[in-house]
Amino acid sequence: MKWLLLAAGMSVASAAAAQTEITVATVNNPDMVTMQKMTAQFEKAHPDVKVHFVTLPENELRQKITTDIASGAGQYDVITVSNYETPIWAKNGWLLPMDGLPASYGVDDLVGSVREGLSSGGKLYALPFYAESSMTYYRKDLFQKAGLTMPENPTWTQVEGFAQKLHKPAEGTYGICLRGLPGWGENMALFGTMVNAYGGRWFDLDWKPQLTSPAWNKAATAYKTLLQKYGPPGVTSNGFTESETLFARGQCAMWVDATVAAGYVSDPKTSKVAASVGFAQAPHETTTRGASWLYTWALAVPKSSEHQDAAKAFVGWATSKGYIDAIGASQGWLAVPPGTRKSTYANAQYQKAAPFSGLVEKAIAAADPAHPTAEPVPYTGIQMVSIPEFQAIGTRVGQIMAGILANQTSVEDGLKQGQDFTNRLMMQSGRMK
Repeated sequence: MKWLLLAAGMSVASAAAAQTEITVATVNNPDMVTMQKMTAQFEKAHPDVKVHFVTLPENELRQKITTDIASGAGQYDVITVSNYETPIWAKNGWLLPMDGLPASYGVDDLVGSVREGLSSGGKLYALPFYAESSMTYYRKDLFQKAGLTMPENPTWTQVEGFAQKLHKPAEGTYGICLRGLPGWGENMALFGTMVNAYGGRWFDLDWKPQLTSPAWNKAATAYKTLLQKYGPPGVTSNGFTESETLFARGQCAMWVDATVAAGYVSDPKTSKVAASVGFAQAPHETTTRGASWLYTWALAVPKSSEHQDAAKAFVGWATSKGYIDAIGASQGWLAVPPGTRKSTYANAQYQKAAPFSGLVEKAIAAADPAHPTAEPVPYTGIQMVSIPEFQAIGTRVGQIMAGILANQTSVEDGLKQGQDFTNRLMMQSGRMK
């Protein structure tokens, strides 16, 4: 296939006649920003390909990509997708299978659970750029000063106790930072794992919503208490990127979020607290099942792309072991995209630069999307439900949770609104009788 020749850096006469321009739609996370900086290397190896980026906040990116791919508009040649969209869109026939990869790509080197989440019918439909679970970040210096000890596997109750003692807004430090920005991949990623940790689930085995259950109420109350009493102001504007910035600036005593941030907050070039960051597993409460998520940012090529060979070449380059090695050599091993390849965690240079690597590897390995909750469920997915309806459900419930944080509604009334909305959508879809 032509794209394999491109991926190998070989010229193709038909492509060399005129420069091919491809558009990559991606999210504005630090790892993607680094990818843009590194793209000059790809273009040097592929002088017949020019790469343009459209970089957007997560919620806006999802909306634009979903609209484009569902309509077949072909605005983007490479899209940034997750392990939620990939299997669904593959079944819809919207994505090209990533087959024919050269042996040098090392498909078998991909972490099994990550590879499985990007597959449908045994075929890969996206290649992982980075993968993550969730974990607890904390300031060792502040804990030591307060005489506190963070356990390796804390509970949310313990986290609340720590936040209460460490919350010192007059000194510029908040007890805890958590995502509050509404969105199924923003506040609901974090809150969804809290629901699991308190023993809750989205649906029972008959697809009946469970949002008014005691477990949901306990999780929502804990979430509200943590952020209203011990969080920063304007929390409903804080997603992953904003929370990461707050923690790196030293404004959060604790932060529960994606493991992918470990390198960023540990790097003195990007973090004021690099020397004092501690790491623990994501909090649990009544169960550890589903208390930490599994999420993959991946690159895929929509069937609507008019430059499929060049697009596939770019995806193969950006997700390769060679790309990871190049980042390690030029940016330092703390900057490499984590979570995707076994060889990354076996690399002695990475282990030395990233003392958290063992904990992250353990968290990713322990996350089980097939068994995400204490009680049985008819779905896969930990912080999400792998059905098409979830994008609308998660978006709406995320808005309701933000309303709860902003005191626009009570926990009880908000969860009833979410329950009613989810009921209607599941009835309309025919999934629930």
